[in-house]
Amino acid sequence: MSESAAGALPLLHVDEGLVVVDKPAGLAVHRSNLVGADEDYVIDRLRAQVEGPLYLAHRLDRATSGVLLVARSREIAAALGQQLMDRSVAKHYLAVVRGWPGKSGCIDHPLSGSSLKGPAKEARTRWRRLATVELPIAMGRYEQQRYALLRVEPETGRYQQIRRHFAHASHHLIGDTTHGRGDHNRLFRIHWSMHRLLLHARRLQFDHPADGRRMSVQAPLDASWQRVIQAFGWEAALAQEATDEN
Repeated sequence: MSESAAGALPLLHVDEGLVVVDKPAGLAVHRSNLVGADEDYVIDRLRAQVEGPLYLAHRLDRATSGVLLVARSREIAAALGQQLMDRSVAKHYLAVVRGWPGKSGCIDHPLSGSSLKGPAKEARTRWRRLATVELPIAMGRYEQQRYALLRVEPETGRYQQIRRHFAHASHHLIGDTTHGRGDHNRLFRIHWSMHRLLLHARRLQFDHPADGRRMSVQAPLDASWQRVIQAFGWEAALAQEATDEN
């Protein structure tokens, strides 16, 4: 493993079977028809750091940051894929949305695939509200703006599920340039220099295919996230969420 590789990615866990990466926002996981031909990719950077074959066990949207699971053999990848299909992998995200959703709930709304066409399949996303803020900033017909910090747990893994589900519920994610609200995104860019989607894969829990032990891997928040957490006074709520998890 090369510590000096250009563009090296933070590695959260490494063993003979797995590599767990802290994926930065704005970096595509791999080449696809949804991104340009000359893009920078997680998998290419990782191959410069870690020797041997690598297989993506799951994926994150380009705009999303956080825990990304990579297998080091086809057998490990297949075992992790089966856990994902069985829904025994717990995926915990943090998100900032417009408005104040209820204290907890579940969005149960079928979604189509990555083409956004074709038949919709079952899709469920649970959330718990961790903190709120009301800002004295006039915009549109409102004199104040409300935002909430959520812990989000998708039960299924449809294309851009969290972003699409909260847009469906009219609680658009901040920084979402595809399904979000441009006026709220601009407000965050102007006041907090926020140029990213506020969706972070905070924690992934799964059974290690080699020995069955339950793994829990967490990715820290980047500087942009920290800036918003501090500006809104959400430090205590975030600390409490971590305590509740443990």
